[in-house]
Amino acid sequence: MSPPSPDGPASIDLDALLERCTFPPSGTLVEVALSGGADSTGLVLLARAAGLVVSATHVDHGLRPESGADAERVVAMMADLDVAVRVVRVELDDGADLENRARLARRAVLGAEAMTGHTMDDQAETVVLHLLRGSGPTGLSAMRPGHRHPVLGLRRHELAAVCADAGLTPIIDPSNTDPRFRRNRVRAEVLPLLADVSEADVVPVLARVAEHQRGMDDLVVGLAAEVDPTDVWALRDLPRPVAAAALRRWLRDDEGHPPSSAELARVFDVVEHRAAATELRGGRRLARTAGRLRLEPDR
Repeated sequence: MSPPSPDGPASIDLDALLERCTFPPSGTLVEVALSGGADSTGLVLLARAAGLVVSATHVDHGLRPESGADAERVVAMMADLDVAVRVVRVELDDGADLENRARLARRAVLGAEAMTGHTMDDQAETVVLHLLRGSGPTGLSAMRPGHRHPVLGLRRHELAAVCADAGLTPIIDPSNTDPRFRRNRVRAEVLPLLADVSEADVVPVLARVAEHQRGMDDLVVGLAAEVDPTDVWALRDLPRPVAAAALRRWLRDDEGHPPSSAELARVFDVVEHRAAATELRGGRRLARTAGRLRLEPDR
């Protein structure tokens, strides 16, 4: 980072920021999901400062006329840092569920281990979004700190400061303020209103909610791992959250998705002898015989 200027503010305390990150050991080869915005660009700078060997992937959704030029800017910006960038173009049509479709397209390109620049502010937004969906401890745990989300302990403005300190001008994506997307409305409307009502910065408060819920979720999931999810009588003797966690783990579909709340309610009807069988997505049928649950193709 640049040295302090005698005529301007001192450089940021990079070591203090790194202490709040969860990077792997120095020398580790990592891939960063790089949009070119302040969060992901700041992530690259911090990862390099942590001694990591960084490569980056930029996903061009092709939804804006200037997206190709943005990709070129990202490549040029990273070339100055000696960071190789892979640019992948995906084809998406504007329309319903665009935010989720774009997320799935990025995930398909990046894979499961790519680092993202999600910050504490993103964590707070995720908690609110999951509250609006009626999520339990798993959903309210939001994103887990670790190598995939190494800057969750930092604020959005701190990553912007890292970029400014390095003399970089990140890309501003207008879709990040588009009110069509629910996350943007949470960011621009809901969090400021909560801060006004509580007369406090609610971002760290909501991040603490996620931390508390992770503890609860880990406890329940750990207990559920010891349960035979096919044993009706064992399930009926357990606290409902533990039984539900055991069933969710067992009944994931081919894509790894757990049963929905409605499906799980029907499964408990079978467990508690209010029904003999129920259908699940993926062409599956759950039935009960002699105190045991079994999965079979839906006839």
